[in-house]
Amino acid sequence: MKYNLSEYLKKNTEAAPLAVFRIFFGLMMLLSIIRFWSYGWIDKLYIQPTFFFSYYGFDFVKPMGEYTYLIFVLCAISAIFIMIGYQYRIAIITFFLSFTYIELMDKTTYLNHYYFISVLSFLLIFLPANAYYSVDAKLKKVSFQTIPIWTIDGIKLLLGIVYFYAGLAKLNSDWLLRAMPLKIWLPSKYDIPIIGNLMHHEWVHYAFSYTGLIYDLAIPFLLLFKKTRVFAFAMVVVFHVLTRILFPIGMFPYIMIVSALIFFDGQVHHKILKIISRILKINKATFDTANTLRFLPKRDKIIRGVLSLFFMIQLFLPFRYMLYPGELFWTEEGYRFSWRVMLIEKAGYANFKIVDSTTKKRFYIDNDDFLTPFQQKQMATQPDFILQYAHHLKKHFANQGHKNIQVFVESHVALNGRLSSQYIDPNTDLGKQKESFKPKTWIIPFKDEIKGL
Repeated sequence: MKYNLSEYLKKNTEAAPLAVFRIFFGLMMLLSIIRFWSYGWIDKLYIQPTFFFSYYGFDFVKPMGEYTYLIFVLCAISAIFIMIGYQYRIAIITFFLSFTYIELMDKTTYLNHYYFISVLSFLLIFLPANAYYSVDAKLKKVSFQTIPIWTIDGIKLLLGIVYFYAGLAKLNSDWLLRAMPLKIWLPSKYDIPIIGNLMHHEWVHYAFSYTGLIYDLAIPFLLLFKKTRVFAFAMVVVFHVLTRILFPIGMFPYIMIVSALIFFDGQVHHKILKIISRILKINKATFDTANTLRFLPKRDKIIRGVLSLFFMIQLFLPFRYMLYPGELFWTEEGYRFSWRVMLIEKAGYANFKIVDSTTKKRFYIDNDDFLTPFQQKQMATQPDFILQYAHHLKKHFANQGHKNIQVFVESHVALNGRLSSQYIDPNTDLGKQKESFKPKTWIIPFKDEIKGL
């Protein structure tokens, strides 16, 4: 059967799935912010440190001292407004900007699921998530029970990319042939009830590796087809609950579980909304109309153009690592923002040396004077962190009156259970190296080979 794009773009579907997604997205974001705040992480990660690792091109994004709390307050309030569908467009834009600002303040805290929230909230800016079952619809007295089908499918596509690309990333020899890094992580979970005694068995490490690979590659397709959808959703629940038990990854498993509901048809979501209505004493019938949302032609064209570019970036950005020489897991050039989840375990140290190029006098740096333990751990195994820290040290000592400053590092790193080896060229003056998208030639080549995508 010939696929007709123009006919597809004219199709409509129930708005209930998008309304349910909006409600749970707002709720999950609110709980995430409350959790982050309650654990004292705002102070620990953004107030106490004296230096922050910024993303290339975003050096201007910094924590604002005690005012940093206001960013989280703004993010939380916008999450509430998203959840109830009040002033939705302003709320989702505010959430996207505030959450992304938080993410950009220090790349030490980078996680794939933070990036996922940023790109998902960007996508939601262009979707009519407040068209049905929202305060906006109530106040405007206009509720749209059906919306363009592509507004729902856009979220499905993004979720599919996240899962499928995570699966593709696992097609490497360390994951498949060595069960790394699960072979390192799982034995430490021996104290988990019922399954803890199994965690030291090698066959369990391989079972988890292959199960994770098959799950990521298959789950988007299993969720798409009605016959396998219930089974697939059960797999989503089991997989993410187990992941949450084994690894400290916060709210992400729950976010992915509720996000998977988008794959169910409108009837399921209407039942969910009826339950919510019963609990909150809401008259759902006032939103159930025969109205269909139609974008103005010019606006429709702009939105589809923006989202087409958005998805093109999502499809091709993860493959930018191919532009760099060397082993991706070692250099990490092109590693972030590519849905590569829990693929590497790195441990190492970086000992920095300040040298006067004229007198040759030298002294070593105590990293405790500049970085928190968490920052030190991240810095020691990631080249862009090492370079940025070297620049900070040069600037710091130049401001103290030192001249002719050179910055060298003695660095060793162990990757996925291998023996530690030298990481950065100890003879390279990092103070003279510039950050850019070009390959970092001062990274010592990997002494092994990891085959795969």
